Amino acid sequence: MATTEDYTTWTSESLISRIHALESALGPTQVPTTAASPAPGKFKKPPKAPKPFNASRYSTRLIALKFAYLGGAYNGFEHHANNSTPLPTVEEVLWRALRKVRLIFPEFPEGKTAGHGRDEQEEVCWEGVEYSKCGRTDKGVSAFGQVVGLRVRSARPLAQAKVLASTGADEKDLKEMQDEAAMDDVPPDDSTSKELPFDMVKDELPYIQLLNRVLPSDIRILAWCPNLPPNFSARFNCRERRYRYFFTNPAFAPLPGNEAQQGSGWLDIEAMQSAAKKYEGLHDFRNFCKIDASKQIENFERRIFNAGIHRVEAEDQPASLVGVGAEANGGLGEQLSTSIPQLHWFEVRGSAFLWHQVRHLMAVLFLVGQGWEQPELVDQLLDVSTTPGRPVYDMASDVPLVLWDCIFPDPERVRQADHAGDGEVSHAGGYEDGLDWIYVGDSEGGQDRAKKNPPGVEDGKYGRGGVMDDLWVLWRQRKMEEILAGSLMNVVRRQGKPSRLCDVDFALKSDRVYDGSELPRTVGTYNYVMQRERMESPDIVNARYAARKGLQYPRPRAAATDDTGN
Repeated sequence: MATTEDYTTWTSESLISRIHALESALGPTQVPTTAASPAPGKFKKPPKAPKPFNASRYSTRLIALKFAYLGGAYNGFEHHANNSTPLPTVEEVLWRALRKVRLIFPEFPEGKTAGHGRDEQEEVCWEGVEYSKCGRTDKGVSAFGQVVGLRVRSARPLAQAKVLASTGADEKDLKEMQDEAAMDDVPPDDSTSKELPFDMVKDELPYIQLLNRVLPSDIRILAWCPNLPPNFSARFNCRERRYRYFFTNPAFAPLPGNEAQQGSGWLDIEAMQSAAKKYEGLHDFRNFCKIDASKQIENFERRIFNAGIHRVEAEDQPASLVGVGAEANGGLGEQLSTSIPQLHWFEVRGSAFLWHQVRHLMAVLFLVGQGWEQPELVDQLLDVSTTPGRPVYDMASDVPLVLWDCIFPDPERVRQADHAGDGEVSHAGGYEDGLDWIYVGDSEGGQDRAKKNPPGVEDGKYGRGGVMDDLWVLWRQRKMEEILAGSLMNVVRRQGKPSRLCDVDFALKSDRVYDGSELPRTVGTYNYVMQRERMESPDIVNARYAARKGLQYPRPRAAATDDTGN
């Protein structure tokens, strides 16, 4: 039996010599690798490089997209090149989704290479896409009816698209050509005979579903428009924009026993409604916006079609979306509409808006609703002859603001209404949308025909993977947070002895001003708006900027510029 060497007594030199001797005896050996060998059946092929996408093999068409987004997770809508932001912009996220599903083929500047939509570092570029956008929302602001126009890939056969381009015909003309050929019993041209049966809506790509699959759940495509007017621009063809600003009454937790005091948290809705109606009509809103000298805007007149305060009723609650209204649930709707705190919204409809105009309009309404100001403050701020510069006041918070809808009326309707001057002919209530929108779930053009689902199971709006499921998840998460926070407030309210704050002299307390945020601001003693320091008039601000930049001021006569940033 072999004996085991006791190496503990060996010196270092002896041990090294022993190792060399053993290595020589064994011969050359292969050093084992540290990487674990793949388990049987678990071998993974290396990912293949994406195949180059030949855009020239596909036809394109100009469409409009209507979509919604919750703005809390985004740094506003508009993307600015070479301007990094802490949060992504909605426009950038939309662009990357369009590139990922290969719907757009931008013409990148020389030296910039396309990443086929797979490269997250690919710079946003709209060149060659005929892109236009309706409105720009600021950081935190949401939109439920934002619209963009752009040229996208189509399922229409390329030969047919070339025929349309060469003849100057549109989709409607194509169908008429097909019908006439059938009626006259004339065989169609060989180059188009195979493509004529293509339906421009039924046989088109499912644009809504393609994009919603790759977009985050807080951005949803709602509709697309296949037939646009000639030279369509989402910005200039839009003749009315509608904004809503949501708030509660009370606006914040009121102190017990002080409900009738100014700044207690309770809002006078009737006073706010009276002030809101004063916004309607054609006015100079220089005192209800933020001045951007770089734009050199000289005309601050804007027409407001309608403005008012509305209460959120039962049919506006999410319960009504699933058929749980007053009729379906034995009076639940009435309970929803009369619950405390009450929910309200301020709606304003206009042709165009100045920078931060809606948030300034709302800020003044909050001051009136809290009793700090009277509705006549609106008249004073609109009178630019006596108030050429805006008094210093803070605009309302951005979070509760929503770009509710963008309206594209029929051109004939626009010609019949006078919105440019103060003539007797005026469409005070606003316009009706004239675009032929195809909404998600519509039987023609609103569903993914490639999905073989039996009728009644899902349609892209309801059912598995539908938009309503996505939005329900977002709503329910926030609803659970609301219920938990509300229940906690009730627990704290019932604990301990009754509060004695109602016995404290209100004159000793600091005034509180609400601006739409979670909590009011303490301001010491409230100072009336018309008694505050005035800012410089827009003329002075513009002239100083023009002199610094070497620009001519005033500029040659030009059309008023809408900023539509709120």
